[in-house]
Amino acid sequence: MAEFPEHGTDVLTESETKLEKPKLFKVLLHNDDFTTMEFVVFVLEYVFMRSAPDAFAIMLKVHNEGLGLAGVYPYEIANMKSEKAMNLAKAREYPLLCTVEEE
Repeated sequence: MAEFPEHGTDVLTESETKLEKPKLFKVLLHNDDFTTMEFVVFVLEYVFMRSAPDAFAIMLKVHNEGLGLAGVYPYEIANMKSEKAMNLAKAREYPLLCTVEEE
């Protein structure tokens, strides 16, 4: 007959079962001399779900300071949004650069 371990010997405490929050990553848009302001606003609204006023403000920051924060997401989402934005730009022959870095 098979032996069974005693009941109650393997107990997980609450501290052992807590999940860590995923690290967050910033998606940054970089200024260039070719991508139009209108296209940057479109990308911010369409890909990053920004409101029109927010998208316009971020676009101005990119234009004036060279860099703007499109959003902060878990790594996989940040990477996907960055690639989607650059693919849309590439299809329209814009050299828009999006980078992903840890927050």
